Amino acid sequence: MKSTVDKKMANISVLLCFIIIAVGSANVSAMNQQVRTYVLNKGDASLNLTNWGASITSFVLPDKHGKLADVVLGYDTLEEYKNDSTYFGALVGRFANRIGGARFTLNGIHYKLVANEGKNILHGGKIGFSDVAWEVIKYHNEGHAPYIVFAYHSFDGEQGFPGDLHVTVKYTLLGHYRLSVIMKAKALNKPTPVNLAQHTYWNLGGHNSGDILSNDIQIFGSHITAVDSELIPTGKFLPVKGTPYDFLRPHSVGSRIEKLPESKGYDINYVLDGPASNRKLKRAAVVYDKKSGRSLVLFTNAPGLQFYTGNNLKNLIGKYGAVYKVYNALCLETQGFPDAVHHPNFPSTIVTPGKPYKHVMLFKFSTKSRPPFA
Repeated sequence: MKSTVDKKMANISVLLCFIIIAVGSANVSAMNQQVRTYVLNKGDASLNLTNWGASITSFVLPDKHGKLADVVLGYDTLEEYKNDSTYFGALVGRFANRIGGARFTLNGIHYKLVANEGKNILHGGKIGFSDVAWEVIKYHNEGHAPYIVFAYHSFDGEQGFPGDLHVTVKYTLLGHYRLSVIMKAKALNKPTPVNLAQHTYWNLGGHNSGDILSNDIQIFGSHITAVDSELIPTGKFLPVKGTPYDFLRPHSVGSRIEKLPESKGYDINYVLDGPASNRKLKRAAVVYDKKSGRSLVLFTNAPGLQFYTGNNLKNLIGKYGAVYKVYNALCLETQGFPDAVHHPNFPSTIVTPGKPYKHVMLFKFSTKSRPPFA
């Protein structure tokens, strides 16, 4: 009997060692990447990034008087990005936004994910794509379109998600203050949910210029995905017309913010109008800051846009000692719909080995005398 028990214990020990080695080896590539910063320059525009989370750390642009300012919230050091819980500038995944109950069923198989927001999973789990070092596979800071490409291999079972996934994001700085972001993912052996999002906190007046409540915004979404008290979609679509969520015509961010449920600010997914095909870009949002004259127009091929007003920024120390407070920035996260794995009426977020993922964002910044509202 003792011999049998010993053999079983030995087998268990070997199995545990194998699991540890397998998980460790899957992370070796990310762990061995040197974390550093990179810059893309185009005229008087300057974009800074880091391979930690494939993140945007700053974007310096002129205002209507030619004065330069950094319009991205962030930190002074890479160490602060490693300890960040706000997702400043990061590429989030494997599944951006939320999955209710941190579980789902795919092809009859039940998957349990790593919850990190109560019982739910947010932005990929406790160690999502924003919390790892990406590999730099291409970097070219010369010519008419300087660019950088980050890559990450997400292993089968990472944060509970099935299948190996190869992910890339390409940032390109184009003329006329345009920024292209192209996110791709390829499932290598199993179907898996994929929903990548770029999570930069924008303040067109400058990262340390105070709140964004006076910014005018237009969002090209006639509906939102209704959510429960934990911000998990119910599966219903609600029209925005006549509600505080109505930005079909431009309004200031703060014009009706106090009429929102519990007045906590905006954190909701808009169902974008326009073509359903992911091959065509459509206008998602326009933001205009009167004081600086800077504007931002965002185009995407994604079906949704998460509009977030920095509701959880609470006296956070950022760049050069700036103190970031509630409503000091806004996020425009184009995406698939949150919790889509539980709602068959939502556009599918399942990526298969024969069906790769491609998500495109195009930001157009300007300082024209008139805001570019439609």
